[in-house]
Amino acid sequence: MLRRLLTWFINGIIFSVPLAITAFIIYQLFVFLDDLLPVERQFPGSGLLTLLVFVTLIGFLGSSLIATPIRNWFNRFIDRIPLVKTIYSSITDLLSAFVGQKKRFNRPVLVKLSKDLDMERIGFVTDDQLAVIGKPEGKIAVYFPHSYTYTGNLFIVPSENVRPIKGKSAEVMKYVVSGGVTETDEE
Repeated sequence: MLRRLLTWFINGIIFSVPLAITAFIIYQLFVFLDDLLPVERQFPGSGLLTLLVFVTLIGFLGSSLIATPIRNWFNRFIDRIPLVKTIYSSITDLLSAFVGQKKRFNRPVLVKLSKDLDMERIGFVTDDQLAVIGKPEGKIAVYFPHSYTYTGNLFIVPSENVRPIKGKSAEVMKYVVSGGVTETDEE
């Protein structure tokens, strides 16, 4: 009986701790965002609402004709600073690969790592032309994200070692980033 109680207690911890931590983080985020507003009488969540409106307004201005000259001037300014240019353009490209109009992580694949081993790795085809590196014959670029982080590696692999994965790219990325422990939505 004591062993069963201990098992139930451990299961209770496994179920309740992630829920409690998530609720605490969301609560703290709401409090933090609400405290940013100088208004005395505000409703709960007004900071979050203000942030959403502000980010949407920035997005509107950034994509409108009014902001295009400013954005172009800013990009030319950044292009003149060597280290900043590399960092800024890498971050911009990475973000646009996930959420921008030029989504690049939309072709999930399994890559056979070796002809001798029956082992494969999940990745995303990012370039099958490879003009930047002189178009090596029969090779493509595959990005392999790391689990539990936002980093990854880019490998140039033989195209015959790559086969597409049926599934939504976002679900495959979620699966990889979670280390394979997340449950994904099935089609």
